[in-house]
Amino acid sequence: MSSNKIVILENNSEIGAGTRGSSLGIAALKIAALKLKKNYFVKYKSETIIDNNALLHDYDQNSLAINSKGVLDILNKVHNQVVSILERNKFPLVLAGDHSSAAGTISGIKSAYPNQRLGVIWIDAHADVHTPYTTPSGNIHGMPLAMSMNIDNVEHRNNVVDHETAGIWSELKSVGGEGPKINPSDLVYISVRDAEEAEEYFISEHNVKHVYVEDVRKRGAKEISDEVLNYLKDCDLIYMSFDVDSMDCDLVSYGTGTPVPNGLTENEAGGLVNHFLIDKRVCCFEMVEINPCLDNKQNAMAESAMRILENATNIIEKRG
Repeated sequence: MSSNKIVILENNSEIGAGTRGSSLGIAALKIAALKLKKNYFVKYKSETIIDNNALLHDYDQNSLAINSKGVLDILNKVHNQVVSILERNKFPLVLAGDHSSAAGTISGIKSAYPNQRLGVIWIDAHADVHTPYTTPSGNIHGMPLAMSMNIDNVEHRNNVVDHETAGIWSELKSVGGEGPKINPSDLVYISVRDAEEAEEYFISEHNVKHVYVEDVRKRGAKEISDEVLNYLKDCDLIYMSFDVDSMDCDLVSYGTGTPVPNGLTENEAGGLVNHFLIDKRVCCFEMVEINPCLDNKQNAMAESAMRILENATNIIEKRG
């Protein structure tokens, strides 16, 4: 696949996050590319989502689904743009601020290929399967997989959800059409190590496959990727989401909204991404949650992410 087959979709939205600064993540990547003397953002065409970050100045918010109407608008925009890129027979490489973006990406893939079974590889420190009924924070970047699987998890509710919130939650789950876009059996977690009780219940009840950091370290990226791809053998297409907080904040950087220790190294994360992308079923790659405002090592997180991104893109090009 040549460079003109890859389209970078830039989504600077951070309204789904609880900390400020991930809207600057793509800019931080571009600064990293300059430092590393890469012409990446010249070589590849970019398309941009118009964000709603001005909503952050409105402090009158629904506490169980913060900025929900703005997030809904962003998800619809991401959905439409992903559909457009795929319909042009191009590879969408999504760079996003906060992780709520993924629900729009997943729905876009499913709308473009409605009859294809879609698998998801979720490389992240967090399970991101909260709902307004279970969330401890109200931040929607912790809910994208629940939206994509059309779940409420009311059996393990912690919150009383009012009629208005329930309505907007229904709309969020219905971006790209009603019903689930993916099934729990077609989801694989990698590096998740900070899930809340309600999320743990869901993971256990649905027997969601989970690859721990220790597994990657012990067995290596290739063996793990082979196992995961075999697990998803019945899926026609695969979406891979990479949250930089999957990496160890003490080893790499604290430059992400919700850093968690004991994560992947840069080499482990990059090795997994590269091995997964060799499989031509992987039709979309998304990188999220770089936050230079929180970086304790200047721009180290973006520099690590840039190296992973460039190597990943090279793999996509070589697929033909």
